[in-house]
Amino acid sequence: MSEIVLYDYWRSSAAYRVRIALELKGVPFVRAPVNIAQGEQHGADFAALNPQHLVPALAIDGHVLTQSLAIIDYLDAKYPDPPMVSADPVERSRTLAQALTIAADIHPLDNLRVLAYLRERLGQDDAAVATWYRHWIAEGFAALETAAPAEGLFGGAAPNMADVCLVPQMANARRFDTPLGAYPKLVRIDAALRALPAFERASPDAVGPPA
Repeated sequence: MSEIVLYDYWRSSAAYRVRIALELKGVPFVRAPVNIAQGEQHGADFAALNPQHLVPALAIDGHVLTQSLAIIDYLDAKYPDPPMVSADPVERSRTLAQALTIAADIHPLDNLRVLAYLRERLGQDDAAVATWYRHWIAEGFAALETAAPAEGLFGGAAPNMADVCLVPQMANARRFDTPLGAYPKLVRIDAALRALPAFERASPDAVGPPA
C-alpha cells in the first residue's frame, strides 16, 4: 500500500483540521509542506495536484483529494473509528452545521488570499486587516457559543467534526488577539481538546514552520 501524503502548511487551519482527523483515526501519513507564505501553492507542481492552489491536498489510494471537510468525510468513510459525525441524521446535520459555521462562514473570509487582497488591492493597513479578521471570528463564535454544550465536547465524550474545526479556528483567534471572554464554552472545549494527544501531535507547534 502506498504511503498517504498530506500536502499542507503548518499554520493553515484547513490543513490543521485534516492533521487532527488523521491523528484521531490513527492513520499513518507523511507531510509534504507547501510554503503558502512564499507562494509555493502557485507553482506548477502543486497546481497540477490542486488547481485551486490551496492546501490541504491528500494523496491517498491513488487519488488526490482537496477541501478539508471533503477529505475528512473520505477518511470517515474509509476509517470509521472514531466517527466524525453521528449516524443519526439530525445529529449529523447539527454537527455539519457547526463545522461549516467555521469552515464555510468564518475561515473563507479570513483566509490568506483574502487578507492579501485587502492589503495589496484595497490598500488596507495591518490594523484594518486585523479588525476585519476579528469581526468575522466574533460573528461565527457568537453562534457557536450558543450551540455549544454546557458540558463535554461538541461530540459529547469524544471529538467530532465540529471539534476538529474549532481548535484550529481558536488558534487563529488567539494569533490575532481576538477577545474570547464572550465564549466561555468554546474556550473550555478548546482547552479540553488541545490536551488530547491527537490534537497535540497535529498542532502547528508540533509540526513547526518550514525549514
